[in-house]
Amino acid sequence: MIPATKPLILVTNDDGIDSKGIRVLIDIATDFGDVHVIAPDTCRSATSHSVSVNTPLFLNKLEYRNGLIKYSCSGTAVDCVKFALNEISDRKPDFILAGINHGTNSAISIVYSGTMCAAMEGCIHGIPSAGFSLFDKYADADFTMAEFFTRKIVEQMIKSGLPDSTCLNVNFPDLPVEKIKGVKICRQAKSKWAEKFEKKTDNKNGSHYLLSGDFYNYEPDAADTDIWALHNGYISIVPVGVDYTAHQSIGILKVFENEIKI
Repeated sequence: MIPATKPLILVTNDDGIDSKGIRVLIDIATDFGDVHVIAPDTCRSATSHSVSVNTPLFLNKLEYRNGLIKYSCSGTAVDCVKFALNEISDRKPDFILAGINHGTNSAISIVYSGTMCAAMEGCIHGIPSAGFSLFDKYADADFTMAEFFTRKIVEQMIKSGLPDSTCLNVNFPDLPVEKIKGVKICRQAKSKWAEKFEKKTDNKNGSHYLLSGDFYNYEPDAADTDIWALHNGYISIVPVGVDYTAHQSIGILKVFENEIKI
C-alpha cells in the first residue's frame, strides 16, 4: 500500500536517458511516488563508481510535469546521483532506483556496473536503493517480466524498507513471467571476466583495440549464488554493502602488527 504522503523516488541508470529499460523503470516509479529522473545523456556502461572530477557537467531539463522531473546529464550514473542530491531534489529522496539495466550485473559484473554503483551511492547516503538488471543486453529487450516483478520488489521496499547500509542488486533471467520460479536472496558468485583485446585497423581510426572477454564462474554447482539462481529460473537478489573490508581476514593479518616493528 502506498503511504498517504508520496515518497520521492530518484531514478537513474548507466545505459543512458533514452534506453528502454529506464523508461520502464520511470513508469513503475510514477505509480509509487513523485519521481526525479537524472540519467546520463548517452550510454555510460561499465563506468563503475566513476565521478567527473575537474570535468564540466552539463544538465538538460527534458520534462517537467506534475510529480515528474526529468533531466539528462553529461556525466556518469554516480555523477547523476550526486547532482540530484545536491542540486536537483528539494528534499532527500526516500528511494533510489537504478536501471533497468540492459544486461546482467550479477557476480563480478557488479564491480564494473555504473547502474549498481548509483545504487551504492544511495546506500552511502542512507537511502534505500536498488539496481535492477535484465539478462538481455539488446536495446529492444522485452522487459515485460522485469517490469512485472520490479513493481512487486519496489512495493516491498516501500512496505518494509531495507537494512541499514544495504542496497539490492536485483537480476532478472531472460524468461517470460510464467517461467519464473520465484525470488532467491543469495550471494554473489565467485567469478571473473577474462579480457581479450582485439586489434583493429581502419582508415578512420588507424590501429586500435576493442575489448571483449569470457566469463568464468568458479562455483557453478553452488546453489546459493546469483548465477545459479538466474540459470535455474529464479530472480536473484543480492544484498550489497559499501564496506569493502574483508572482515574474515583481519585476525589472520594480525601477524603484520606483530612482525613489523617501528
